[in-house]
Amino acid sequence: MTEAIKSGGCQCGAVRFRIRGQLGRPSICHCRMCQKQFGNFFSALVTAPDDGLEWTRGEPTYFQSSVNIDRGFCKNCGTPLTYRHPGGLEIAIGAFDERDDLAPQIQVNYASRLPWVDTIFEKPVHQDPDFYARQEQIISFQHPDHDTDVWPAEGLKI
Repeated sequence: MTEAIKSGGCQCGAVRFRIRGQLGRPSICHCRMCQKQFGNFFSALVTAPDDGLEWTRGEPTYFQSSVNIDRGFCKNCGTPLTYRHPGGLEIAIGAFDERDDLAPQIQVNYASRLPWVDTIFEKPVHQDPDFYARQEQIISFQHPDHDTDVWPAEGLKI
């Protein structure tokens, strides 16, 4: 049996990680601190195994959001990466290169959710083919969804 290995990192590539071992239960959190950290309706996190996380390029910068919790992010591009609490370390699901097997299994702080979050995926889907053709022409400076041997410390630029 081979050991599970997952990788990921920030948007600009300045911070990359590798995790060996079994991840915990994926979840979403509706608390206001998570909403603010992610600039979103909720956060999506999965617990890293004890001693299973290795920062392979750079490391997060941390903001102490409460007396016993800090939140890690890339100081260059701002990508939210971690939620560190007395019980362990959780990693942002969106930061993983491969995310298909990390579907949240539980919602935390459900009472704090935005009242319309339960219905957002019932809304119409934008399906303008010209819009998507224009999107494909964008030159992205985002780090690819896999490890690279070399990457500029602050991401690609023109």
